[in-house]
Amino acid sequence: MTKLKKISAGILLYRLNLGQISFFLVHPGGPFFKNRDNGVWSIPKGEIDDEIDFFSTALREFEEEVGLALKLKPADQLLPLEPIVQKNNKIVQAWACLEPTDLIPTNFKPKSNLCEIEWPLRSGQKRLVPEVDQAEFFPSAIAKIKINPAQINLIEQVENYLKDK
Repeated sequence: MTKLKKISAGILLYRLNLGQISFFLVHPGGPFFKNRDNGVWSIPKGEIDDEIDFFSTALREFEEEVGLALKLKPADQLLPLEPIVQKNNKIVQAWACLEPTDLIPTNFKPKSNLCEIEWPLRSGQKRLVPEVDQAEFFPSAIAKIKINPAQINLIEQVENYLKDK
């Protein structure tokens, strides 16, 4: 029996300022990630359950993790990105989008869903933690340091697209 790979869908927001590109990333919540920074940030994304429409999943997950609804349709200025495969073998399908005007203010605090984890590990104790505890725009070079290494390719796809425009 073949085990199906898990698939996540997400949105990679970017903004342009004086020719510089910045990317919107989220930091996972909870005690495991509390003191970790470089290499653990991610695009807002989530697993596809029974949904067939990956784009709707990406929008729903953005809202659940960030607390802001993106009012986008596939016909908007979206760039479908080539899927990537993370170290855990999860496939990530994403779309890049220029940030809608003034959507995310400076010093933004995400209002994410809570998820239940076992903490300390193997203790049997359950604890509710936010899926995301920080969200921020980072200049491209810094975003590539902060993001999960498997997702760097998503940033590079957007950079290459913008370079060719």
